[in-house]
Order: sequence, then C-alpha cells, then structure tokens
Amino acid sequence: MAGPDAWALYGRRLPEAHDQGHIGEFAVSAGETVDFELTWFPSHREVPPTLDFDAALSNTVDYWTRWGGHCRQDGNYEAEVKRSLLVLRALTHYETGGIVAAPTTSLPEDFGGSRNWDYRYCWLRDAALTLEAMLTHGYESEGLKWRNWLLRALAGDPEDIQIMYGVAGERGLPERVVDHLPGYQDARPVRIGNAAVAQYQADVVGEVMVALERLRLAGGKEDTFSWALQRALLGYVEKHIEDKDCGLWEIRGTPEYFTHSRVMMWAAFDCGVRAIRDHGLPGPVERWDELRGRLRAEIMDYGFNKKLKSFTQTYGSQQVDAALLTLPQVGFLAYDDENMLGTVAQLERELMTGHGLLLRYRTETGIDGLEPGEHPFLACSFWLVEQYARTNRRTEAKALMDTLVGYANELGLLSEEFAPDEQRMAGNYPQAFSHLALIRAADAMHGVDPLSLAVNRDS
Repeated sequence: MAGPDAWALYGRRLPEAHDQGHIGEFAVSAGETVDFELTWFPSHREVPPTLDFDAALSNTVDYWTRWGGHCRQDGNYEAEVKRSLLVLRALTHYETGGIVAAPTTSLPEDFGGSRNWDYRYCWLRDAALTLEAMLTHGYESEGLKWRNWLLRALAGDPEDIQIMYGVAGERGLPERVVDHLPGYQDARPVRIGNAAVAQYQADVVGEVMVALERLRLAGGKEDTFSWALQRALLGYVEKHIEDKDCGLWEIRGTPEYFTHSRVMMWAAFDCGVRAIRDHGLPGPVERWDELRGRLRAEIMDYGFNKKLKSFTQTYGSQQVDAALLTLPQVGFLAYDDENMLGTVAQLERELMTGHGLLLRYRTETGIDGLEPGEHPFLACSFWLVEQYARTNRRTEAKALMDTLVGYANELGLLSEEFAPDEQRMAGNYPQAFSHLALIRAADAMHGVDPLSLAVNRDS
C-alpha cells in the first residue's frame, strides 16, 4: 500500500518480505504451471477477491477467438489482417471506447536521439482511421462505440477541440520529462504527456468526418447529437480555413499550409455535402459546396508544382511528403490520375531509401524543428503498396508488402518505424498507425475498396 494505491498479489508461491522489498525463489518443472495474479485497487477499498485462473484464461481466449472469427478477409494476407484487427481492438479501451495510438511511451524513433514521444493517448486521426479499418471488416458495433466516445470527448465549445485525449476523454495531457528514468537502452528523454495536444492540425476534422461517413454507409444511424457535433466541426474548419497548421506529422517548427491538411479540409466539407445530398441530413449544403470547391482550386494552384508534376508537402515548396499518398484514399482524385502518378514518381525519387522503404519526408529541411534523421515510417510504405495495387503495379506491390509484413515479430506485431540497417523495430510498439495501414494495403491487394472512392466525387 502506498498512498492512494494498493496492490494485491495472489499465488501459491508468494515471495516473503525482505527489507524494503519481497523476494522468493522456486523451481518450475517441465509441464508445470505456476499462476500469479497482481491487482491494483484504490487503497481505501477492500482487497478484491482472487480470480479463478483457469476460468479467466479460458474466458479470455474464448472472447478473442470469437471476436477474431467475425473478421471479413479471405485474401493472401488474411492472417496479417486478422492479427492487425486484434491489435487495434486491444488498443481500444473496453469501457470507454477510446483508441490509443500505442500502449508505450518514449521508445526511441532514433536510437540515442530526442524523438521519443508518449503515444498512450487517443489521437482523433488514428482513432478515425482505426474505425474505418474496423468497419471494412465487419465490426460496426465498435464504430458506434467509438462515435459515442467522440461525442463525449468533444462535447462543449468547438474552439476547445484537441487533436488527442485520454482514454476517457481527458483533456489535460501536459508533456514533462522524467529525468530519473534512463529510457529504453539509455535513450533519453523519457516523456509523459505530449505537447502536440496544444497544436492546431487542420487535417483532423477531415479524418473524423470521413470515418463517420463510412459509419453511415455501414448502416450507422445519426442521432440529433451526433450530426449536430459534425455540423459544429465543419463550422470550426470554416472558421480556421485561413490558418496554417502543424500537419499530420505534428511538426514542432513553424506552422505551414500543408497540402495534405488542406486536402483533408476539402474532405471534411465533401463529407458534409454528401451527408445532406445522399443521406438527407439538414445543413447549409450550398455553403459547404462552395468551400469544397474553393479548397480544391486553391490546392491545385498552390499545392501542386507543375514543374515537378507533383503535389508538394507545403504550398509553394519543392519538397514532397508521403502523406500525399492519402489524397486518393479520400477521393480528392483517382489513384491513376496523372497528377497522382507524377507525385508517386517524385516520392520514389526523393523519399525512397536504398532498402526500398519510404521516408515520411526529408528531415534535413528542418521543417519539423528537430534534429535531422529518422528511420522509415512503416505506414508510409504500406500506403505505397496500396497505391501500387490500385494502379496495376501489382508485382511491385506484392514485393513491398511481403517485405513489410516480414518485419513483424513472432507475434505479428509492428512498431512505428523500422531500422533496416540494424534489422530492428524503432518507435512506440505496437503502433496502431502501422497496423491500420497494413489492413488498407492488404485490402488493396485483395481488390477491396473501403470507401468506394476510386474517382473524384465532385469533378
């Protein structure tokens, strides 16, 4: 017992008190099982009773077996998709419906560097993309549960919207460094909290709106509260339509007009327009249609470099960003549109490593405000698999897909990044973003289109 916290340890071979700790030694024979149960509880409450170990284990295995058995996937990567869906479900809080980005903090993206972040929170973006993956494979009830979490977390003034929350919708997530902990293999700093919580990331509402549109297409019914929230979110996007942002990758440098963010703002209004025209919901459709068209024209004028024949990371720049691979995923243009194909060619020239993996962007430009250098972000290469598969580059798609799934460990788990020279994972683990991108890539290889967005919807 220590202040408000208490722990109860149950087992047949308990350790004995020794100075300020407990020590125990025992031998375990082949085929023998030794059970222990460690339970936290508030110290002001009674000590909880122990579990029936065998029954608890049996119930747990039965639950996950039944849940995984509902998975709709029969392609070549069925096992990897099912494992990834199980990972995403395991990252979802059973009671609240909140979906965390990873269950770990401060596992280094760059060994010995400062890119150590706390991912034990619910990013709206990651959760929305997880919802899409769930819905595509038959898990509509999880979608409704997440929407209810979203309604609770975002309730209040739209101006108070955050990009991430705690698993129950907590808002206060200040970042601090824990100096007394050495970190993974002495990788410092160890962080608790995430300063990105205070950032403006203009793409987030778009991802949420796309996920909720997918939920409608899957049969989820809007209630007065849920649609009112979406209207408020679109009002928030309109109010901040002129603001620069920190982008998908949460740069800690100077805010910019990120092309990906502007496209996701377009996607937000696109979903609003279709909610009215296709689903009969009330709203200012003419105004949203006007803003959608305005954003499209702006993106083509400032986010596309005619000399490079490619979209760019930010307006007026010459750098590219792997996030541009998501443009056809939300229907901004077709996968085989000539402007998209030009962008893919530029990504291959600028961001492809010698190991055939795709970087997020060139950190040497200093745009993210951090020291340069990082390993390939796995989700980006999975996005490239999807792009290849949708444009009849299936041989390349399969080769890259087989390489990527080969990086998973013996449990089928993937981290955020992979360090090919060291042949090891990097970053927080397991990472929802990597697993949901794997699912999208496998669906593309299998010919599944999650959102039926093969062509531009407002051309």
